[in-house]
Amino acid sequence: MAGAWQTVVWGDIATLEYGRSLRGFDSLQGPYPVYGTNGRVAWHSEPLCPYASVVIGRKGAYRGVHYSSTPFFVIDTAFYLKPKTEIDTRWAYYELLTQDINGMDSGSAIPSTSREDFYSLPVRVPPLPEQRAIAHVLGTLDDKIELNRRMNETLEQMARALFKSWFVDFDPVRAKLEGRDTGLPPDIAALFPDRLVPSELGDIPEGWEVKALGEVATQRRSTVKAEHIDPDTPYIALEHMPKFSIALPDWETADGLASGKFRFEHGDILFGKLRPYFHKVGVAPLDGVCSTDIVVVAPTSQDWFGFVLGHTSSPEFVDYTDSVSTGTKMPRTKWEDMARYKVVLPSSQAATAFSDMVRPWIDSIIRTIHGSRALAAQRDALLPRLVSGEVGVLEVVGWTST
Repeated sequence: MAGAWQTVVWGDIATLEYGRSLRGFDSLQGPYPVYGTNGRVAWHSEPLCPYASVVIGRKGAYRGVHYSSTPFFVIDTAFYLKPKTEIDTRWAYYELLTQDINGMDSGSAIPSTSREDFYSLPVRVPPLPEQRAIAHVLGTLDDKIELNRRMNETLEQMARALFKSWFVDFDPVRAKLEGRDTGLPPDIAALFPDRLVPSELGDIPEGWEVKALGEVATQRRSTVKAEHIDPDTPYIALEHMPKFSIALPDWETADGLASGKFRFEHGDILFGKLRPYFHKVGVAPLDGVCSTDIVVVAPTSQDWFGFVLGHTSSPEFVDYTDSVSTGTKMPRTKWEDMARYKVVLPSSQAATAFSDMVRPWIDSIIRTIHGSRALAAQRDALLPRLVSGEVGVLEVVGWTST
């Protein structure tokens, strides 16, 4: 592929290899990511593809294109790209993002990607050095987005760990009880008693009470009709909410909405009430509107923000909402039941101290989300122009050719 750009078909430069069935993949562990038709689904101890490459969805109404920078496993709902000649697989990934994979349907009962259609699909292939340069420019942006995601994940883990230590395991209280140092600054350590007393939820810190979550949280139920929503208003639906993450990086605009929605404000807690076992709970990164299948939760005061977020995003609370959901095929929880959830209510001073500690972490998560969206917009604007050859890599990085 040396020299000028060449127009070939994908079958000239690569094959699509089938993934393999992997039973119980969602419970496996290991260093290698497992990909399905819609992206990474688990981890495994052994790779199927021993090199970095592209994953293409094989079955389903939506079949995505994904890239793994490490060896990986592919289950039987997806293909992986195997080069027949020397190409940069990350360039191939970006090239494929500009093509309609879902349009290559085999015609089977379940929508499936046709390998024959893929092999006959034209592709303009630049020289290998330019492939690598294109992949580097776009990959640098994606790598920064991924780094931001990992940073947010770390901050969330820190917040979860601190919440569990203070308000579930009562570690500072137990340390005092056993005559150990709490490891906290003296002013914060002083907020925790030195005794545990019996309660209906087991031993709890002396002076703290068993109360309902509704004592310190409320539902923000502000309904707005579709015709009264500005088309540019940010809109969050359940499909925009990731599982097991309080970071909400995705949203659309309200343009074209046909039914009423709930308003939410920056910093509100959004809880997916439809099939709550999917564990979709996050902090709103901006003002907007959301699906009515989302409960908008707000603390009664910002002093209780961290405490309310810690409980509503916990596995125990999600399990509780699942257990009180109504409906067989489409179970839903409701705020009235959520508000009855029993919690161990600390002093307002302890709740304030916790919120003061985690608030900067949440603010950082939200800033990072907006930064990553800006990077993604830059990547999306560059991608089609780079892979088509409309602009050269030297132009993008601001260099001048001699």
